[in-house]
Amino acid sequence: MQQPFETAVAQHGDTVLRVCRAVLGAGPDADDAWSETFLAALRSWPDLDEDTNVQAWLVRVAHRKAIDVTRSRARQAVPTDDLPDLPSSLGNPGEGGGDLWQVVARLPERQRLAVAYHYLGGLPHTQTAELIGGTPAAVRRAASDGIARLRAMLADDRQGEMS
Repeated sequence: MQQPFETAVAQHGDTVLRVCRAVLGAGPDADDAWSETFLAALRSWPDLDEDTNVQAWLVRVAHRKAIDVTRSRARQAVPTDDLPDLPSSLGNPGEGGGDLWQVVARLPERQRLAVAYHYLGGLPHTQTAELIGGTPAAVRRAASDGIARLRAMLADDRQGEMS
C-alpha cells in the first residue's frame, strides 16, 4: 500500500466506528469491533493491492467484525434477576446422594467413564466410545457392567448399614 497504516486509521477511523455503532449500538461492543477491525486490517495491510478502495475495504471488515460480536453475544449467557418458576426435576449436582458419588468413584475407570458419559451426561454409546476409546458395543458393555456393579456395591453398603 502506498500510504502508511496510521494514515488509513486517521482518515477512516471515524467511518469504521460509525459502522460498528450502527450495527452494535454505542458502547464497548462497538469499540471492540473497531479495534478488531484495525487489528485485522493491520495484519492484511502489507498484502493489500495498490488500487484497493481502503474505506470500502475497512467498512466491509468492520461489518464482518460487528457480525462476529453479534454472534458471540448470542452464545453468551444473559444474567437475570428472575429465577425459574420451578426447580429442576433433575436436582442440583452435589446435593444429596453423597454416598452414590463415592460408590461411583470406586468403579474401575472405564466403567466409571462409560456410566458418567452415557447415564449422567446423556451421550449415546457411539459418542462415549469416541471419548474414551473402543467400540460402541464395548462401551455399552462397560456401562452395563458399571451399573450392575453400582447396584451390587450399593446393596452391600445397605446390608452393612442394617447389621
